[in-house]
Amino acid sequence: MPSKPPTIFPQEQRMLGLLGERIKLARLRRKFSSTTVSARAGICRTTLYKVEVGDGGVTLGTYLRVLASLGLSEDFEKLAADDHVGRRLQDLGLEPKIPAGRRRAVPA
Repeated sequence: MPSKPPTIFPQEQRMLGLLGERIKLARLRRKFSSTTVSARAGICRTTLYKVEVGDGGVTLGTYLRVLASLGLSEDFEKLAADDHVGRRLQDLGLEPKIPAGRRRAVPA
């Protein structure tokens, strides 16, 4: 395991920060204390704080446990569910290939 987490680019850090804000708002709307959510997620309060500020060093599993403790695990299932680019690339690779010896001559 590396001693430090990989570098996170500014755009990715903003996305994590926004995710953390939404998680914190969900906790506050439910009127759950940080102690309650951290206990339900099986993490310490410091780690929950890191999640709520969008720390990139927190594991994806921890984010999932926090979402599950808030009843939001279904939102996690939506991540990368629709891969438009990957499907287009896959479809391009599925075109039938005509063997070289079987090509028809194009009329002149």
